[in-house]
Amino acid sequence: MYEQLLRKEATLAVIGLGYVGLPIALEFAKKLRVIGFDINAGRVEMMKNGIDPSGELEKEAFEGTDITFTDSLDVLRQAQFYIVAVPTPIDEHAQPDLKPLLGASSSVGKVLKKGDYVVFESTVYPGCTEEDCIPVMEKLSGLKFPQDFKVGYSPERINPGDKEHTLTSIVKVVAGCDEESLDIIAKVYELVVDAGVHRASSIRVAEAAKIIENTQRDVNIALMNELSMIFDRMNINTYEVLEAAGTKWNFLKFSPGLVGGHCIGVDPYYLTYKAKELGYDAKVILSGRTTNDNMGAYIARKTVQMMIKKGKDVARSRVLVMGATFKENVEDIRNSKVADVIQELRNFSVNVDIVDPHADSSELHHEYGFRLTPKEEVRSDYDAVIVAVSHKPYAEKDEAYFKSITSDNAVLVDIKGLFRGKIKDLQYWSL
Repeated sequence: MYEQLLRKEATLAVIGLGYVGLPIALEFAKKLRVIGFDINAGRVEMMKNGIDPSGELEKEAFEGTDITFTDSLDVLRQAQFYIVAVPTPIDEHAQPDLKPLLGASSSVGKVLKKGDYVVFESTVYPGCTEEDCIPVMEKLSGLKFPQDFKVGYSPERINPGDKEHTLTSIVKVVAGCDEESLDIIAKVYELVVDAGVHRASSIRVAEAAKIIENTQRDVNIALMNELSMIFDRMNINTYEVLEAAGTKWNFLKFSPGLVGGHCIGVDPYYLTYKAKELGYDAKVILSGRTTNDNMGAYIARKTVQMMIKKGKDVARSRVLVMGATFKENVEDIRNSKVADVIQELRNFSVNVDIVDPHADSSELHHEYGFRLTPKEEVRSDYDAVIVAVSHKPYAEKDEAYFKSITSDNAVLVDIKGLFRGKIKDLQYWSL
């Protein structure tokens, strides 16, 4: 298979062309013949024109690549090596939603041929690839695993908005269903990953490794968030504490904040779901999740308390929220915890305006029920401003700017501590 791919006698396909799948497809397409498959015909048309729907890649990334973008199973059928990179979200009950993953497994199953390879990159609980995905492919293809086709797992490590830690520069964990498949899968990824690969002993080990990467971060950030609530009651600035503690060589540098997105705020639930199924309640992980999921409401309540102390009539007040995406300098709004801040403010009858240089207003309305405030409608009499996301344009603001858009006795809430030590006149608060 490896040699056939190199000679372009075989084709590699990537299923799911989001912020994970598209960079993988384009990187492989510099050296191999690639099919980029997505069920969204509109997104496919954009990519055919050299446009990344996620807004992560420039047009130059599409140049010099041997890739065919399609939403057709007939075209997908021409591949022999499949990489599945679809999202694995949670539902409204914080339960794993495997519909995209099982849908992709169905698509592959309909085109699978004897001797083909399938590698999953989607974040799942240990055992999902073998217990949930493979049976779907067997049923629809009529083939038997592992005799007729091989399966592997190589978890994605893409960090949206990060131009330094990219696909080629991050060590890639790879796993196969046997020694032969592991060797071939590793060699294929070594074509594009300059940092090299780590060969895991089994698919389940690779699945588990991925899910604890984000669970570890989630639990540590939850600790920082809890500490920030404690230190706030002591009138101590959390960031000053972290700076002091960070002078010790083995202190782990995590910061408090809103934990959204489709990785850190989602992946731990896949692990706790599987643990529950096996009869174990993951207390530490779920405690961290509860803390982080409640931070949006905590920030909103703190803002309202400060406004009341400043003599503001909350029901007649107006607050500007700066930033709506799940993290800085990206367009992605999925699982943005800024929405929790806005909802809690509205629960207090606060009038809320929202701005963001990267987010799409119609997407926000579809997902959360609010729209961005047009630039020409941004006011000069806000009773509070919440800098919710540290977008680069916001980091360049100063106190004069915030004073120009606020009323007397206004409050500046700086979630990530961007302006710590720079605000002298406004009432200032950060986590």
